[in-house]
Amino acid sequence: MHTSAAPVMSIQIFQIFLEECDENGYPSRRRSLVDDARFETIVVKQTKQTVLDEARAKANDSSLECTILQAQEQHQQEDKIPQEVQQTVEDQNDDEEEIRMVAVDELPQKPQEHVPSADDEDKETDAGLTEEEVVLQNAASESPEAEKEVVRAAVVVRLRDGMGSLGRILKAVEAYHGTVVHLESRQSRSEGVQFDVLVKVDMARANLLQLIRSLRQTQSFGSVSLLSENNVNVKAPWFPKHASELDNCNHLMTKYEPDLDMNHPGFADQVYRARRKEIAEIAFAYRYGDPIPHIDYTETENKTWAAVFGRVKELMVQHACSEYIAVFRKLEDEKIFVKERLPQLQEMSDFLRKNTGFTLRPAAGLLTARDFLASLAFRIFQSTQYVRHINSPYHTPEPDCIHELLGHMPLLADPSFAQFSQEIGLASLGASDEEIEKLSTVYWFTVEFGLCKEKDEVKAYGAGLLSAYGELLHAISDKPEHRPFEPASTAVQPYQDQEYQPIYYVAESFEDAKEKFRRWVSTMSRPFEVRFNPHTERVEVLDSVDKLETLVSQLNTEVLHLTNAIAKLKQPFC
Repeated sequence: MHTSAAPVMSIQIFQIFLEECDENGYPSRRRSLVDDARFETIVVKQTKQTVLDEARAKANDSSLECTILQAQEQHQQEDKIPQEVQQTVEDQNDDEEEIRMVAVDELPQKPQEHVPSADDEDKETDAGLTEEEVVLQNAASESPEAEKEVVRAAVVVRLRDGMGSLGRILKAVEAYHGTVVHLESRQSRSEGVQFDVLVKVDMARANLLQLIRSLRQTQSFGSVSLLSENNVNVKAPWFPKHASELDNCNHLMTKYEPDLDMNHPGFADQVYRARRKEIAEIAFAYRYGDPIPHIDYTETENKTWAAVFGRVKELMVQHACSEYIAVFRKLEDEKIFVKERLPQLQEMSDFLRKNTGFTLRPAAGLLTARDFLASLAFRIFQSTQYVRHINSPYHTPEPDCIHELLGHMPLLADPSFAQFSQEIGLASLGASDEEIEKLSTVYWFTVEFGLCKEKDEVKAYGAGLLSAYGELLHAISDKPEHRPFEPASTAVQPYQDQEYQPIYYVAESFEDAKEKFRRWVSTMSRPFEVRFNPHTERVEVLDSVDKLETLVSQLNTEVLHLTNAIAKLKQPFC
């Protein structure tokens, strides 16, 4: 069966699912999470490139007018610009060597947009703007006020001739009426370049563009790169900082409904299709702070639940990890898990909050990986509320609430597993598209299809295994290969969508998995760290000394309490 409303993403309709299952109740085909993730990345890149191309085309249309205006301004200010800057501009006319832009080592590499040649070096246009410069130019073109507005930006310049060229940069900043607010340098790692210099400046948008173009026109500099504007790194996407902002993270890459695919078990059932639409609309209307809507499940839906519930309860004793079994029985004791009726998301959410602080949020269907993982950062799990078709109780081509309730909820009430899930979510905030793919794959092979060691036996903890008994029996057999869980290799492991997985990853324990995951996340390219503040339900970006000092103070207080507790426990009884 296909699992969770979690990191599954594609704007394509589901691939063919056969109504006939094999003897273990599993469809012959399912969607590939890895392929879906890659497809989403391709779509994002294509959309982004289209926007940039349109912006560059728009800029190019007015290039002649801009050239005339710039020439007039240049003539008026010629006497004000230092001789060194004029020489920098004139050097381009004698430069027959191609000047190529090189990205900073720590930044993601991107293709060269435009490389001047001997034929077009005198015909430089805005068509060669980098992504950051397109953003800057579009902002400047909004109005004369916006053009003159002073912004803060970071510019990285690579010096071929050593620190002697630094004076040219500073004089150029002064000539374009800017202020240097930060300056640092380091030895360069690039061949033919001696130093990399980071200069943060406050400058009018129009002047900033002119500064960059001016600095590029010299052989003394290996490259000139604009990194950011208004303290916003354009390479880092927006992500939610508070749980309420998840209202903006509810995007369905595939709104898969039974009326969209003739192979869906409910395709010919008009009543089922209307029911699915009704429940989906309830989820779409949900907003942060609302109580989770109560669903009056029908007799047919409760019968479907009963069939799956009985099979899972039968198999879990032998094949599920002890943490899953312990919470499952606790849910039975509290009468949340009963065979006769489906649990309501609100009562399950209340149970999770008491045990690990996780809560639930209704989802209308399959969310994008980025949106789903972002929710985990706030200890919020986005769960569907609709039920699979009664004609196919043991598998479903999409996530449904039976999978969510039986597969995911028990372990979200386990403190160690809940912490692991949240850390995956926190790692996704601000991550690149490629890193989201890797995080989704790690999620797939752990939270969805993970195995762990328990004494001398291999047990299942993945939600996809615990709610799809065909693959569960396959996974714990000697047929597939069992590999130790290592995030770096797991993150790039291809996913098999034609049959059962040939490879499963086995964790030594949840604690071991968390430690390995933390080490792997530290190698990601995200240039900042985040933490979740449970008191404010906010994600805090640790990007200043003040924030770090506050956090250290809080941690010192916690350590003091722990030290006092240990000391009191060691005291002899009176």
